[in-house]
Amino acid sequence: MNVDLVKTNLERVREDMRKACEESGRDPKEVNLLAVSKGQNVVAIESAYREGHTHFGENYLQEAKEKIERVPLANWHFIGAIQSNKTKEIANNFNWVHSVDSERLAKRLSEHRDPKKGKLNMLIQVNTSEEPQKRGVRPDEVYALAKKISLFSNISLAGLMTIPAKNQDDNAASSCFRNLRQINEQISHRLGLEKTLHLSMGMSNDYLLAIKEGSNWVRIGTMIFGPREKHA
Repeated sequence: MNVDLVKTNLERVREDMRKACEESGRDPKEVNLLAVSKGQNVVAIESAYREGHTHFGENYLQEAKEKIERVPLANWHFIGAIQSNKTKEIANNFNWVHSVDSERLAKRLSEHRDPKKGKLNMLIQVNTSEEPQKRGVRPDEVYALAKKISLFSNISLAGLMTIPAKNQDDNAASSCFRNLRQINEQISHRLGLEKTLHLSMGMSNDYLLAIKEGSNWVRIGTMIFGPREKHA
């Protein structure tokens, strides 16, 4: 891994994000970059951290644990599928979880979270493309789950996350993002929140579209770090 390349890539992605915000009339401070570090070595992550980047996303618990030990002051986001037998370690090793799709998982994460660590930031994964085989709750189920999650003591309902169907064209992807933003506005109002929830949407191939549709977190990996070394 060329550590200078990580710096260059980070700067390029940040600048593209800034331009997308400018074009859509948004404040760049509203949009956060989540560097997806799954399959990347610790040296690359440390390089990004030295450049002032503090938010990293991981899909696999065992792989993430070594990285978290090496860069403990970073903000670690779990963005993969959650196995029930891993909820205790996920709850106490991560600051954010983007992939909750059931009350059962939310309850387990809350029960396992050490209160001394503060509340775990949780996002509900929404299946906006409504693919039968895809994880995530249906759009019409989001409010009911959000209401239940907001009652758990050791987690904080922080936002919603979606992943459009693979190989969708720009119009279809934008429609998924727009749908999530509308769901967010509706449930934030129904829950009586002062501010709308965060939206985690957009990856390397569609993050600029996602920013224009209101994303607060874009998840980008190989554009920053280069090809993955494992779990590709």
